Amino acid sequence: MIKISPSLLASDFSRLGEEAAACYDAGAEMIHIDVMDGHFVPNITLGAPVINSLRKCTPAVFDVHLMISDPYKYIRDFHGAGADMITFHLESDSNPSETIALIKSLGMRAGIALKPATPAETVFPYLKELDMVLVMTVEPGFGGQSFMENQLPKIEAVRRECEKLGIPMDIQVDGGIAAETAPLVKKAGANVLVAGSFVFKGDKKEAVELLKKPV
Repeated sequence: MIKISPSLLASDFSRLGEEAAACYDAGAEMIHIDVMDGHFVPNITLGAPVINSLRKCTPAVFDVHLMISDPYKYIRDFHGAGADMITFHLESDSNPSETIALIKSLGMRAGIALKPATPAETVFPYLKELDMVLVMTVEPGFGGQSFMENQLPKIEAVRRECEKLGIPMDIQVDGGIAAETAPLVKKAGANVLVAGSFVFKGDKKEAVELLKKPV
């Protein structure tokens, strides 16, 4: 099943609650919330208090993507704010297994994200602990970047390994997802698509329906 997670990074920040609610009403199962600390990536976005406010606006699954140096330290904060799922970067300073265990102990789903330069194989030791793997198809930190087609083999490799292990893994892609690139990532094995500008710059319902089309 293809699931869509619109990225609030591309939304109108003066209307965050309305934008999140509109995505859910348009058929998106998840809302992708990028948290950046200005250290792990060269940008700063929103934090737990904003997510707590957004939680009142929609029942959508909050798919929180932590682009921060020490995610373990903040897991409880984001849980308290209403996150349903937390994805953190394998390249961060936190111990991956300990961070996954904490996320799951609080009743949330856990994901690991991989930057473009990080090989697929680095996530393989953690697959049995995870609910999702996020393959970045742009460099994390800013929205509106062009899709990196050279990441398609990484998606294929992760999907292959999950099938080999018999794990029904969600594989998410984030970066440059639009009408032209969505079929490529779906064919490679992704089933959760993060889309920013493509959803927020036009009719949300049309965009979500187009992204969900089978290939």
